[in-house]
Amino acid sequence: MRILLIEDDADTVAEGLTANGHVVEAVDEGPRGFLAAASGAFELLVIDCMVPGLDGLALVRRLRAADVGTPVLFLTAMGGMEDRVAGLEAGGDDCLPKPFALPELLARVEALGRRARHGTAETALRCGDLEMDLLRRSVTRAGNPVELQPREFQLLEYLLRNAGRVVSKAMLLEHVWHLRFDPSTNVVAAHMSRLRGKLHRSAAGELITTIRGAGYRLGPPG
Repeated sequence: MRILLIEDDADTVAEGLTANGHVVEAVDEGPRGFLAAASGAFELLVIDCMVPGLDGLALVRRLRAADVGTPVLFLTAMGGMEDRVAGLEAGGDDCLPKPFALPELLARVEALGRRARHGTAETALRCGDLEMDLLRRSVTRAGNPVELQPREFQLLEYLLRNAGRVVSKAMLLEHVWHLRFDPSTNVVAAHMSRLRGKLHRSAAGELITTIRGAGYRLGPPG
């Protein structure tokens, strides 16, 4: 994917994206970033909210006013809900609070690229009484909020996107942890156990079933 990175300290992020097959152009201040983004030459914009010269929120508002619809992933040092909502209301498609791990950045980039390729503005995933809001990065079950850590959120998102299908440990390691081998760890089982506990506390009935020797399946109880 061709990505424009508008960030005044871009080296680490640019190296991580490039190492994973993306073509990255980095700009370290807002006005030049706006001109580059307005060219329409990029498939994704990754923008620091506090980029100098023209802050990220104002930059994206100008882009949207100019009918530039390129997906935007905001990077923000302010991780509160109000800050994330401000980014989305400015025209962003997703917000990633700093500090973040590279696998989470890559997962967000892949998700935005996938949405852009399929031409869909999907904002929510549902299975039974479970709902995930992809814009607000929130989860509810039977109307009750479920507080998840970033990796738990990614894990549940993958299960929701494959609801009704059995997903193996290897699939989860590859798509959630970005590992293409089995490191002989119980990381999947440990995260799955915590996720199950949180979902079960919010409503009666298990949603995640273990399929012995095969993996896991997300689906309504019974």
